[in-house]
Amino acid sequence: MKIAMIGHKRIPTRSGGIEVVVEELSTRMVNLGHEVDAYNRHSGEEKLKDYKGVRIIEIPTFNVPALHAMLSSFFATVRCLFTKYDVVHYHAEGPCAMLPIARLFGKKTVATIHGLDWQRSKWGGFATKYIKFGEKMAAKHADKVIVLSKNVQKYFKDTYDRDTVLIPNGIYKVDPVAPDIIKSKYGLNGNDYILFLARLTPEKGLHYLIDAYKKLKTDKKLIIAGGTEPETEYIASVKEQAKGCDNIIFTGFVSGQTLAELFSNCFVYVLPSDIEGMPLSLLEAVGYDTKVIVSDIPENVDCLDGYGNSFEHSNSESLRQLLQNCIDCEELRDCDFKENETAESIREKRAGLLEKYDWDNITDQTLELYKTL
Repeated sequence: MKIAMIGHKRIPTRSGGIEVVVEELSTRMVNLGHEVDAYNRHSGEEKLKDYKGVRIIEIPTFNVPALHAMLSSFFATVRCLFTKYDVVHYHAEGPCAMLPIARLFGKKTVATIHGLDWQRSKWGGFATKYIKFGEKMAAKHADKVIVLSKNVQKYFKDTYDRDTVLIPNGIYKVDPVAPDIIKSKYGLNGNDYILFLARLTPEKGLHYLIDAYKKLKTDKKLIIAGGTEPETEYIASVKEQAKGCDNIIFTGFVSGQTLAELFSNCFVYVLPSDIEGMPLSLLEAVGYDTKVIVSDIPENVDCLDGYGNSFEHSNSESLRQLLQNCIDCEELRDCDFKENETAESIREKRAGLLEKYDWDNITDQTLELYKTL
């Protein structure tokens, strides 16, 4: 088949979950003999024409950040009208606003809803209305709609009476690595820090974690890994919240070896989010055999399927109590902070997640969905 991917920023840069999904699916589809065109947003950098067999098509946008997604998906859609594609695959709700144009010209379309983006607090006014419009266009006009969680699947059925296909994000097993860069750069030796690794936006709930951490009785550091540029109002607020606590370290955006070392050697990974689609950073933590604590929103709990621990979302005191219990647990490396939980049962749960979220299986499921068109 010949396939177009629209809606991501750029691949191979793994700046967000959508970019990871597009890269993982596209490269695997090419390896299976399909042709994939990925419509990257133009960044001003040197143009990349090919990535692991995926043809990269750069789409121009105006230098107005608020309009990047809308303009790039519009221009990408117009360009794809002049190429014979078997499937045009849109990612995220906003870009789906342009999906009816492709349908009007006879293209077969698939929309992946990575989350209910209009709920995110960084949007407002026109942006929220536009994203909600994109969601409606996907529900009404896409040949197939993919969702990542049962909660979003129920939302589409209740709101639009639209049947959707549940295909989650993927995961892969990674061999842990010893601390090297993080030892020299941040003084981390392993098992001596709590890790937050996600976008620094309000819905990720970092403010709950900082509040809980400052009340803990512990010598462990809190490592906050996520891009801090440009500094938004929220980033400024959590930095202010962390002032006076030398054990809270903001690393900025991390990738590659540094990211691998942070996941491999943390005491526990914490994701205290209020809103999620399907958190790839959480799946990455599982891939590194990392202990995890998450808020009890359905997207997090369903994703883990009994693995790890959860606390009451939006409740920093509930998080503090759970973290303190974890810190006080003497058999930390052999248990999952749960009563009567054994190392063997934890390994079985993790093995189940690795099989359930295998990227190759997910690619096969996506291709089978394409074939139905």
